[in-house]
Amino acid sequence: MTTPPLRPRLLRRSTWPEVQRVTGALRTETVGGILLLVAAVVAIVWANSPWSEAYAALRDLRVGPASLHLDLTLAQWASDGLLAVFFFVAGVELKREFVVGDLADPAKAALPIAAALCGVALPAVLFAVTSQAVGPVGGDVLRGWAVPTATDIAFALAVLAVINTHLPSALRSFLLTLAVVDDLVAITIIALFYTDHLNVPALLLSLVPLALFGFLVHRRVDRWWLLVPVAFLAWALVHASGIHATVAGVTMGLLVPVRTGPRDGAGRHTLADRFEHRLRPFSAGFAVPVFAFMAAGVTVVGGGLGDALGDPAAIGVVVGLVLGKMLGVFGGTWGFARFTRAELDSDLAWADVFGLSLLAGIGFTVSLLIGELAYGPGSPRDEHIKLAVLAGSLTAAVVATVALRLRNRHYRLLCEAEEVDADHDGVPDVFASPSDRADGGPGR
Repeated sequence: MTTPPLRPRLLRRSTWPEVQRVTGALRTETVGGILLLVAAVVAIVWANSPWSEAYAALRDLRVGPASLHLDLTLAQWASDGLLAVFFFVAGVELKREFVVGDLADPAKAALPIAAALCGVALPAVLFAVTSQAVGPVGGDVLRGWAVPTATDIAFALAVLAVINTHLPSALRSFLLTLAVVDDLVAITIIALFYTDHLNVPALLLSLVPLALFGFLVHRRVDRWWLLVPVAFLAWALVHASGIHATVAGVTMGLLVPVRTGPRDGAGRHTLADRFEHRLRPFSAGFAVPVFAFMAAGVTVVGGGLGDALGDPAAIGVVVGLVLGKMLGVFGGTWGFARFTRAELDSDLAWADVFGLSLLAGIGFTVSLLIGELAYGPGSPRDEHIKLAVLAGSLTAAVVATVALRLRNRHYRLLCEAEEVDADHDGVPDVFASPSDRADGGPGR
């Protein structure tokens, strides 16, 4: 009798070096997410206090040289400038994942890509259907179709930190890679669909500093006094071209080499590692929280919330974030399993994927940015969209907390098992091959 072939496993455990890298990245993003939550709460409280005019004055304060068309408000500097750093780090992370990370393996890359794409398509479709069903057809409502498509990894990880949930390593890696692909899709949407005018000469000129930046990083040049002026010039020219300046950030991130080269020297980290080590804490701990502080200050009292509840676009955003993201990510993962006849890894259950899908509905940073691009910063509908993003993200966070609390004991026991290192070689036994284990027994 022939033995039936083994069915492929989804969300298998990553390698120990990959787990270490992901854990370090998630730790930084978790701290940044907590700062993001604090910044958002401070902004909302201030904007609804008797000193709300001071908050508006600070947000609308203009700084920068007018001759270079860079006399921007502080809110614009946060969304166009600081978020460019955030997307630079995302670009580096994206390239690493596809070149040397888990996504370098097409078999592993297919699942998070499929889940991310479904997690973008379903919220967009539900936004369009819901907003047109509850409100009048036409107008600028549909310009916000991309608002509920983004996932805020820092916000999601902050929720995990607050509820003290221990996700299995494979699921944590899946969450991070899903968010990385999600960021790439978001920046592509911004570049293609939210560019109202295009200054072709400025765009062509931006290719010069971008090429120079690429040349320098491939020569392993990491001198900040040389790279920062080149990067700023590229950012300024992309900003002047009409394309959102964050595109410059992700483009430069994709230019950074992620493999070790001869110029790195023996035992040295790659240039991507060094950039991430310097910029990830700044991005997660300063750039994103400052943007959140500038963007989240919406009026809730005095009719603001009631007006938002009657806006078809706002209702579409809430439905897209809470239901669309969950159905898209979970449905994409389940459909991928059915299509490939694969099974979840033995350490996981579909309840884990469901909880992760709910976390994906926590949209904040990029959702707020797309809302501003869709309806104009400070416009009445932009204010409604901000409230909808906050409400949808909060709802998704609460539901995800309930679902993950039910799995908390399972996660905790799994993490404790992963930390066993009987042979004291610095690598948990669960990541070692059967022949390397202290007891010689098979792995889980």
